[in-house]
Amino acid sequence: MRFRNKLLAAGASVALAATAALTAGAGVTWAATPSCGSHCLDVFSKQFGTFHHPGFVLDTFRGGVRVGQPQILFQGSNSDAAEDYTVGGPVGRTSDFYAAGFLSSAVELHYGGGKTLQNPAGNTAYPDDPAFELEYSPNGVDSGLCVGVARTAFQGEKVSLQPCGTSAKTVWILDIPLPRAQQSDGCSLNPLYFLEAPLINGSDTNFSHPFVLTYPANGNPVDKPRPQLMVQNLSGFSQTGDGSVCGTNSIPGPRSNQEWAAVTGVLTH
Repeated sequence: MRFRNKLLAAGASVALAATAALTAGAGVTWAATPSCGSHCLDVFSKQFGTFHHPGFVLDTFRGGVRVGQPQILFQGSNSDAAEDYTVGGPVGRTSDFYAAGFLSSAVELHYGGGKTLQNPAGNTAYPDDPAFELEYSPNGVDSGLCVGVARTAFQGEKVSLQPCGTSAKTVWILDIPLPRAQQSDGCSLNPLYFLEAPLINGSDTNFSHPFVLTYPANGNPVDKPRPQLMVQNLSGFSQTGDGSVCGTNSIPGPRSNQEWAAVTGVLTH
């Protein structure tokens, strides 16, 4: 039984927690093609875009609807169906995917409801992270193929289209930063940071430096051949606000090529 059915059968919440976390505060509506409309997400990298100007967005290379098709970034366009993605199936929490049998107990321990984080005020309990799949949906038609990895995540493994709802390899865990209320008083925080976060692959086995969605270092979306997205060890920490503690640089944040967000609706160009 595919994940989306097992999750529903398990009675898990299908609230759009991950979608809201990815798109909250955008203030505008976007998505790739009119056919996909408001159902689609345009996923962009902090390295190349913002909520007002996503710039280069997630794209299926040459629009191929097949297992193994590379995932790249390409100039945002409202006529490029290769940029159409939807949240595949129900969106839940890490604990929901674990309960449905798709995530390991170790992943649940580190990213699920029992997780605790260290912040400037001390250890703070934190809700389990949102988890979801991104399904390739050209012109709004679900393909049954999701963004993922072919094998259990390892350093440098390339990201491609894989069958949706069959394993942890297409599950992405949104590693949300600590809420503003849990930061030290007086911190001046970059609001974009709170809306852009690393995406941990559900097959992760490295819990000190998890494997997260990464745009290749020194790559550019206009390069040829097009650089393919990969998973690499997370750099720095994802729970530190603007990459610092009240202006100090004692706690480095993740690199911008490891922070992701999305907007919804029809792209304006």
